[in-house]
Amino acid sequence: MARRKKLYEGKAKVLYEGPEPGTLVQYFKDDATAFNAEKKDVIEGKGVLNNRLSEFFMKGLTQIGVPNHFIKRLNMREQLIRAVEIVPLEVIVRNYAAGSMAKRLGMEEGTPLPRPIVEFSYKDDALGDPLVPEEYIIAFGWASQQDMDDIVALALRVNDYMSGVMYGVGIKLIDFKIEVGRVFEGDYQRLIVADEISPDSCRLWDIETGAKLDKDVFRRDLGSLSDAYTEVAKRLGVLPSNVTHAPKPTLIN
Repeated sequence: MARRKKLYEGKAKVLYEGPEPGTLVQYFKDDATAFNAEKKDVIEGKGVLNNRLSEFFMKGLTQIGVPNHFIKRLNMREQLIRAVEIVPLEVIVRNYAAGSMAKRLGMEEGTPLPRPIVEFSYKDDALGDPLVPEEYIIAFGWASQQDMDDIVALALRVNDYMSGVMYGVGIKLIDFKIEVGRVFEGDYQRLIVADEISPDSCRLWDIETGAKLDKDVFRRDLGSLSDAYTEVAKRLGVLPSNVTHAPKPTLIN
């Protein structure tokens, strides 16, 4: 489709004006970042994989009645999405101790948690996306108490779906983050899943070997990030099983 006006560029995606009011075009880049963009690289084909994987997960959520911003995939790197007002929070769901949680609490990575734990961080790159309690969120007006109840319910439904899908292909869902957006229908506000769901935003471990199939491969220099993401896509049937890496796309402007 014709390139439209750029509205926003983040670390992994670009948002363009959509073809109709209330829509945006989301473009997935090949850029990989870690440690609040202190570590950077370009991984050929990463954007293609994340576009296809996010499409897969968003469609699955739609099928089970979890509202989200996805409308349709446009090409190898772009999807048409609903425009939303993003709640300025990252919503993190943890099933096992890993990453910053394991470090904070002195827990061994992979320790099962007694139940899924939902955490929130304030979306601000300059501050390093600090963890914040619900009390802060409500006091500063980032979301209401009703919003928070709805966000937690939404996050746990996503967790149930994602955990089951991943377990079915031999992958353990350690944790993930989502973003939530507000859409307005007349005077009525609804909260929906936005941004993306991909190995960029999840921790995924092979059930048998414990091998990491997510962005920790890049963070910790554990091998090829493209190979890890391709393995996830192959297991989920997003790519044919004989594909060994994501193809380099030819973009048409």
